[in-house]
Amino acid sequence: MKRIAVLLYCAWLCGDATRVTASQNIVAAPNIIVFYSDDHGHADLGAYGAVTDVRTPNLDALARSGVLATNGYSTAPQCVPSRGGLMVGKFQGRFNLDNNNSSLDGFNKETTIATRLQKAGYATAQFGKWHLGPTTEISRHGFKHVFSQNAQRAFSANITLDGKDIPMGEIPPTAYHIDGCSQAAAAVIERYKDQPFFLYVAYRAPHTPLDAPKKYTDRFPGEMPERRRQALAMIAAMDDGVGLVTRTLKKHGLTDRTLVVFIGDNGAPLKIQKIDSPLQGDAGGWDGSVNTPLNGEKGMLAEGGMSTPFVVAWPGTIPGGQTYDYPITSLDVAATAVALANVPIKKGDLDGVNLLPHLKGETKSPPHDSLYWRWMAQSTIRESNWKLLRGGEREYLYDLSVDREEKNNLVSKHPDIANRLRGKLKTWADSLNPPGMALGVMNQNWDNYFDYYLEGKKIAIPKPQTPNTNDASKKTAGWLARNGTLVSKDGIMVLSSDKAKAPFIARSSLALKVPADIKLKIKNNAGGPASIAWRVDGEKDFVSKNRITFVVDASDDWQTHEVRLPATAKIIHIRIHLPGGITQLEPIQMSP
Repeated sequence: MKRIAVLLYCAWLCGDATRVTASQNIVAAPNIIVFYSDDHGHADLGAYGAVTDVRTPNLDALARSGVLATNGYSTAPQCVPSRGGLMVGKFQGRFNLDNNNSSLDGFNKETTIATRLQKAGYATAQFGKWHLGPTTEISRHGFKHVFSQNAQRAFSANITLDGKDIPMGEIPPTAYHIDGCSQAAAAVIERYKDQPFFLYVAYRAPHTPLDAPKKYTDRFPGEMPERRRQALAMIAAMDDGVGLVTRTLKKHGLTDRTLVVFIGDNGAPLKIQKIDSPLQGDAGGWDGSVNTPLNGEKGMLAEGGMSTPFVVAWPGTIPGGQTYDYPITSLDVAATAVALANVPIKKGDLDGVNLLPHLKGETKSPPHDSLYWRWMAQSTIRESNWKLLRGGEREYLYDLSVDREEKNNLVSKHPDIANRLRGKLKTWADSLNPPGMALGVMNQNWDNYFDYYLEGKKIAIPKPQTPNTNDASKKTAGWLARNGTLVSKDGIMVLSSDKAKAPFIARSSLALKVPADIKLKIKNNAGGPASIAWRVDGEKDFVSKNRITFVVDASDDWQTHEVRLPATAKIIHIRIHLPGGITQLEPIQMSP
């Protein structure tokens, strides 16, 4: 009996020792923070020295404490695919997430970096822009905590601004969205200062709509385009947030235990002309950010579309003050993170590499033999300083060591290099889902971009329509007309059909809880079928099932139509299709 008791006692001691060792390993694991900006041009980081008007003291300090990557890349020149690639650590074309309109079915089957780290004992949290499906489902992708504020409207969260747990649901904003994400991230650090954490802070900045409050725009006085002032202000708000987070790390002695990465999701959209259009009149225009001195913009696999701000810091582990010139990619984040957390992965799980040996100087060779991209009808390979860029059947070869601005196409001068790179690119692209170096053909917008940026042609780009001086968009409560004209007269909206197609009015950036009720009080002089269509959070386009039809009578009398929209998720976009002729509408009531 004594022998059995001793053995049991030893087994208990050994088991306890194993638990203590495991616990110590978890505590010793480094924290990981990924900041992700939105439509943030390569130039707009003070540390690069490309422009003089940007103010990013905290990000510049972060770069001085670690590595400033001069050739850091996103995986796409557009939001959704670049975010999918970052989160999974695998090129998004492998799971059919090629563009903003792609199905998310492939992404939903993948394992994210958050899921891998959560299983390794990390506390995980997401803040800000998601853009990979309904925000209510972010926690299904490995994030324990969610604070998805990316605008001044209700948003999905299961924690408060001060990091306290609440049931997942919609909460109203109590701070400017950039500030709110930063404050919530700092609160999560306070909460988990004694265990490892992974924070993904995805600011919706400086992406339109440009909405910086006065406290930030006041930092940039003087003559400049208002869109540039707004971009600088939103970037300054991000910089303040990075400062708050890094100060919180320092407060708890976590600076030397935390890997911090800052990356942009793609280059700035310039719309070629960088028109300083009214902020409320051209929500999808130039966002005020710049890609100087790089050529091209968002929507191109030119350097300006996919080379972004890129900083990596881990004081005490990665030597500070480095400028790193070898090409690296956002796919490397997942590979680096799982290596730090000792997470086992299978061959083919990830496309990136662990950057630590390279940034620490232990490995002198480049992290990548080649980097590859495919986005819609464009594809690219970069091998050392050679870059082959294809847009449809167009082809360009650049030596980036002397031509980072991509001004001199060398494809005819070095056909052997072009042929070799094209072969490598084709082999890689044929491994994607679906295979091929191009998906579809170049549209007119991309042709214009390639003509202007890569071939130096002058092209006529129509200027966006701007509202008149009485600011009609405000008078129509945010409703915009299509296939017709919408004006406001004495508090009544008047929709006039001016095309063969039936007119409709639309309103986006909504956050209607369901079921939602729409009450219309209208007059129409033509009569005919009408309908209300809606789009819910996570849907990329309107679908036929999300539509209710009714009939409008031709009458000089007011008629009321009350419609309940049986949506299953938050409604973000509504279209009201009406008969031709002239329609008068009293203010449209929507609830809740």
